[in-house]
Amino acid sequence: MQCRVFQTYRPVGMMNGFHMLDDERIPMTSTTARVAIVTGGARGIGEAIARRLAADGCAVAVVDLREQQAAETAQSIRDDGGTAIAIGADVSDEAAVAACVARVADALGAPAILVNNAGILRDNLLFKMTSDDWDQVLDVHLRGAFLMTRAVQKHMVDAGWGRVVNLSSTSALGNRGQVNYSAAKAGIQGFTKTLAIELGRFGITANAIAPGFIETDMTRETAARVGVSFEDFVAGAIAQIPVGRAGAPADIAAAASFFCAEGAGFTSGQVLYVAGGPTA
Repeated sequence: MQCRVFQTYRPVGMMNGFHMLDDERIPMTSTTARVAIVTGGARGIGEAIARRLAADGCAVAVVDLREQQAAETAQSIRDDGGTAIAIGADVSDEAAVAACVARVADALGAPAILVNNAGILRDNLLFKMTSDDWDQVLDVHLRGAFLMTRAVQKHMVDAGWGRVVNLSSTSALGNRGQVNYSAAKAGIQGFTKTLAIELGRFGITANAIAPGFIETDMTRETAARVGVSFEDFVAGAIAQIPVGRAGAPADIAAAASFFCAEGAGFTSGQVLYVAGGPTA
């Protein structure tokens, strides 16, 4: 499929939780795999994207602060016949990001696809929000996307081909109790458009996905935080969605698959709202 066009290596065993590979490089052919990095890939939307890209034929690095969960996701991908490794890393830490990308390049080959999905919530009304709440959300979403993209783009530029997919949100349009998250997700959209302008001449596209209401552990935690049953929380969201259902992680993974495809090379700098109906 679309990912099977780049260089990889032959797996020979496991070491320190990583799928280790030998030194013999497979010659580049039309059936070897592109290497993809998915941050926040241990669960929810990130996990669905990692699985979809693996099914598309990519070798996937599942990067997450929750290393054990990332390892479980990577193992599941391998059990299904795919190629995946797990890396525990804080994407807001510059040294950790550099080490992470170096490990991916060492184990799987030069990364050609980056999905910046890692994110956290620290919701509160403005007058209750702490400076730490603001800084942590901006650090993970915006600083993390910046650090990961800066580290990976070197490999993409050398290859003359790359795909960057950033996760924004409908909250970028404003959402009560999420001034930090909304600011971060709006920033992701500007970040994406600027990447498209700077990197396009190197064969690299950059696009963003802005999910609407998606049933995940994160939305379940939000319902618990506001004191509403998850069923009522979902029902309230569905009442506002034109297609009459909540979104699933697979809906976002399908959009990511398109943006990462060979055929999407003329689509760049776009923000795709995957929300069951118009939002902007």
